[in-house]
Amino acid sequence: MTRIEELPNGMAAEAMGDKMAWFGDGDAVGSRGIVSESPGRKRKKKRKRQDGAEEEKSEVPQDPLEVFGSDMMMMILSYLDAPSVALSLLVSRGWHGVASSDRLWSTKCEELWSGKAHIPRISLARGLSKLAAYSYSVMDGNRIRITKDDLCDHAWNFHYNRGAPEYWRNLDPYWKGTGPPMRRYFHPDGSQTADPGDQVWGGHECCYSIVTSFVGEGKMREHYVRINRWPQMSVFRKPDWSWEMSNHLYCYSSIPDADKKGGTGPRFPVFLRERK
Repeated sequence: MTRIEELPNGMAAEAMGDKMAWFGDGDAVGSRGIVSESPGRKRKKKRKRQDGAEEEKSEVPQDPLEVFGSDMMMMILSYLDAPSVALSLLVSRGWHGVASSDRLWSTKCEELWSGKAHIPRISLARGLSKLAAYSYSVMDGNRIRITKDDLCDHAWNFHYNRGAPEYWRNLDPYWKGTGPPMRRYFHPDGSQTADPGDQVWGGHECCYSIVTSFVGEGKMREHYVRINRWPQMSVFRKPDWSWEMSNHLYCYSSIPDADKKGGTGPRFPVFLRERK
């Protein structure tokens, strides 16, 4: 309120007794000289406040999930790569429900597994969500420690390296180009066998061992596979998730078997850091 004494000259009419004096702008003055706003001005100000509130409300960003709905959002997320979809899990509970859908991650798993030599057994476990299957697949694909399950689940191509004696290489179809590569098979009892009629094998008894040593914080210091008393073989993991073991004499390569029912490899996650 504004007292009548504070109003500029020419703007007010004198207030007489208990009557109200009205001004040209619609305000009124009471007998005590206090100016009050007219109902019309109050309504005008109220409309301005409402219009301003609506403008501010319209400027607030809206959740795309509320705007488009879950079906449309799932379609949009299907065009993103897996890391981007994984980040959307952190937006809200609603986004997590859409971004963790098995329907969405089934496609991501198929894309990840395409062209891979082996599919991890742990990613195909019964009752596992497709999001977890994808995560386990990525972690297992980065694993560089070979296990007995890996050795026994796969068939292996075998050939001699250039460092082997020439008369060994002359018996190897890999070098002569006279047929398919020789194959070797590892068994859970620690033995190793070959195909019948293998000229190099000769039917001698053969066993294998896996040696792994560790340093602090779970890092591997040394990791190799040895056949009988032959030189140890270093272990390598290829980008297609296949395995290779070799020394200066010979080399083993796992044969792709992505279509093998139930997958291959260890039944539980193997979490290890890279070698020093």
